[in-house]
Amino acid sequence: MFDREEVAMQDVEAFAAALQRVRRHAGLTYRELAERAHYSHAHLVRASGGKQLPTWEVTAAFLTGCGVPPDLMPVWRRHWETACRDPQDVLGLLQLATTLEELGSALATLARPRSLRTLARLTGIPRTTIQGWLQGTRLAGRDRLDHLVRVIGATPAERAAVAQALDRISSGRSPAVPAA
Repeated sequence: MFDREEVAMQDVEAFAAALQRVRRHAGLTYRELAERAHYSHAHLVRASGGKQLPTWEVTAAFLTGCGVPPDLMPVWRRHWETACRDPQDVLGLLQLATTLEELGSALATLARPRSLRTLARLTGIPRTTIQGWLQGTRLAGRDRLDHLVRVIGATPAERAAVAQALDRISSGRSPAVPAA
């Protein structure tokens, strides 16, 4: 249950859903977890509600209270940081992307908070295709990816950065380092 796949989430809702799964797997009610985590029942319900990302301190207490092993806490911390990343960082993420996974993470941040179903409906691109792009498991065609980012409402700078990242990944080049 506490494997690395379980904590592979990219947004607040998915992060909250993962917290809920961990609590259910631990077999704890929120009141029992509150006793272990030393936070109120209401606070822990809000932490896993998906409307707002809990602080790292609350998240760590929640996970520890559910028995998540300490060696997985750094993995959860990275995913928590991803979930709380400022969408303004998307341009920087795109400019530094050198792998499909990094491009997918940036695209997922750009697409927030839209669901795969919504993106598929708006673009006419199958959900599984979009999911592959956002998870970084599938290389997108330039025209189809540009269509997706236009529909999302990306700025011209973001659209250009997506195209450059796709070209860079396709050719295996490293990102250009800005002159000092």
